[in-house]
Amino acid sequence: MNEIVIGVDAGTTVTKAVAFDPAGVALARAARPTVLHRAGDGRYEQDAGAVYGSVVEVLRELRQRLPNPVAAVGITAQGDGLWLLDRDGEPVRPAISWLDARATPILDRWTADGLAERAYRRTGNYPFPGSAGPLLAWLDAHEPAALDRAATAGYCKDMVVQRLTGLRATDPSDASAPFLDPHTRGYADDLIAACGLEHRRKLLAPVLDAPHAPLSAAAAAHTGLPAGLPVVGAPYDLPASAWGAGVRSPGDGLLTVGTTLACQVLRDAVDTGGEPAGLTLSTWQPGRWLRALPAMVGTAALDWVLRLVGATVADLPALLDAGRSGELTVLPFFAEAGERAPFVAPRARGRIDGLHLGHAPADVVRATCEAIAYSARHCLTAAELTGALTACGGGVAAQGWAQIFADVLDRPVRVLAGEEIGARGAALAALSTVAAEPAGWTLAGRIFEPVAPDRYAAGYDRYLAQIAQARPNWS
Repeated sequence: MNEIVIGVDAGTTVTKAVAFDPAGVALARAARPTVLHRAGDGRYEQDAGAVYGSVVEVLRELRQRLPNPVAAVGITAQGDGLWLLDRDGEPVRPAISWLDARATPILDRWTADGLAERAYRRTGNYPFPGSAGPLLAWLDAHEPAALDRAATAGYCKDMVVQRLTGLRATDPSDASAPFLDPHTRGYADDLIAACGLEHRRKLLAPVLDAPHAPLSAAAAAHTGLPAGLPVVGAPYDLPASAWGAGVRSPGDGLLTVGTTLACQVLRDAVDTGGEPAGLTLSTWQPGRWLRALPAMVGTAALDWVLRLVGATVADLPALLDAGRSGELTVLPFFAEAGERAPFVAPRARGRIDGLHLGHAPADVVRATCEAIAYSARHCLTAAELTGALTACGGGVAAQGWAQIFADVLDRPVRVLAGEEIGARGAALAALSTVAAEPAGWTLAGRIFEPVAPDRYAAGYDRYLAQIAQARPNWS
């Protein structure tokens, strides 16, 4: 196959598309911002039509810039949340984001009566406020007419694929949380009934290992791509990024420092022991799962602190150089939906301890970056990382922060350049569906070796102790 393949990644705040040649070299990129609306206290929504429009725009731009034919398009996107669609894939209400907190009282009830833990012990997935199960239950209680109008309660990438092709389906990764039985790779109907959603079962899309269909004539006219072009619904952004980063051996992990601090480890068995939290994502490969602990304390927390001190991301390298290590302790739980990994606490809240008049803004910023690295260690320890660790995302583009991660984790970290890892995974998913996964697509990366791990050992212990102290108050 000598043609070009395009990978699309429809994220929470930006949609990216990358065209790759047969050797995996990125030929062209296009991006469009998308808007995350704060619709009220703890409520975050997106215009599904606008998100789909951003996908059309990046595909059209790339088609105009590419000299050669396109062989296939792979689509990945943000996971979780809830995207209610009619029979044509059109939204019946604004999509509810994974950041949303409105279903917290429902999760409280499921936690109190043991249902949330039973779901975890059965599937390896613990619900959180922005996951599909609690959101479906909330809509059933508060907006039943919206569910009555819908034909599908799905996910972002499935909405895009349906609009491009007409195919109504999802893949095992998006279906994993909260209702997929990881052993049978089918929906656990008894769990759906236990959540009080048996009468909404028909809204769940069929699960296909590699959902794909030809580009429709209408979508071809909008994008400039030829009708009949294969369009593949790749795994959603967490597993797509692991695929694009070259995570192939059990025990190896991927750390994505983006809006979510996503920590994943490839496993060859399902383990539902330990503290209930996080996700067990079925992959397209039988006998392989990703133990995913996507913490809410990613770059969104750092962006908030930077705004607080009147700085921007461009100032981060200088602030990290100037900030004093170990001066402050931060609990970076600034998301309105609290935390979801490696523990679930919908009412978790942030703290900055140890402040006095002698501290500078740089000290607060550095302490926040250290705290997010502590969260990564907490998650990767819970996910049982034993092999090599790769990192990607906008956060580790700052070399000073990448070094902090290596020191806090006390292990080498291979940092991949660029922010196209999810799009690369989507392209590989498309190739593996229409042809065969090629060799030689693994990206080179810069290795950051730990140089001062002892500096952070006490800080990590203090971080864990303060979480243990705070959790009873959050409850």
